[in-house]
Amino acid sequence: MAEITAAMVKALREKTGLPMMDCKKALEKTNGDQEKAVDELRKEGIKTKETRLGRETSAGRIAVHTDHAKRVGAMVELLCESAPVANSKEFSQFANDLARQLATGPGAASADELLRQPSLALVGKTLGEQKDDMFNRIREVFNVGRIARIDGACGGYAHHDGSMGSLVEVTGGTPESAKDVAMHVTASTATVVAKEDLDPASIQKEREILTEAARKEGKPENIIAKMIEGRLKNFFAEHVLLEQPFVKDDKLTVGKVAADAKMKVVRFIRWKLGKL
Repeated sequence: MAEITAAMVKALREKTGLPMMDCKKALEKTNGDQEKAVDELRKEGIKTKETRLGRETSAGRIAVHTDHAKRVGAMVELLCESAPVANSKEFSQFANDLARQLATGPGAASADELLRQPSLALVGKTLGEQKDDMFNRIREVFNVGRIARIDGACGGYAHHDGSMGSLVEVTGGTPESAKDVAMHVTASTATVVAKEDLDPASIQKEREILTEAARKEGKPENIIAKMIEGRLKNFFAEHVLLEQPFVKDDKLTVGKVAADAKMKVVRFIRWKLGKL
């Protein structure tokens, strides 16, 4: 058996980022062969991972990548076990790489399909292999949650801590105006783009509730109808994106901001981490 020196162990540790004892054991098993030792460590890492698949992945981050000119945008949810890992530079970069590949590559119908695509950071490896390498070093379970891609001009925004994110498909406008609307969507309560998108039954139900409340307040019947139309504005502002006060200037509605930018909002996707 080849002598396993401290220099050999150090070299393997620098290459893999794994603990010294793990590196020494792998070198002993492979008679000092560095490449075989890397494979051995990966096997051991995968084995360990299999015993931890049931661990809760409640932390993570949402990443967004858009290219308004190329008419494409994507959003990815990457999950892990702990907040410190979710906030690490490496984890954040991997989430961003996943979103970028989903947007600029051939697309993917599932997380598994995306992970089979080339890594943007590691030449000759897939995103799945990059994910496994991270697990081998960090020893936390990583899962790709939701993925979404829009083939159309998009604005995108992710909160600085990765807890929320959105994609907004638009026609016209500029990258900046589309991103501004995406920023608003991320923090909004909107469920539809325009009034016409609301279920008429939900509007009628709200109108009935407001009418009954006005009658209980003793309002005269001849002015209730006008009152209700005014009060419905609050209902629309809660649910309709274009009717909401714009987050960067509440004197304007999102609809006004879009119109001024000569932009039409087609649809939006909004996620909160871990919440469907």
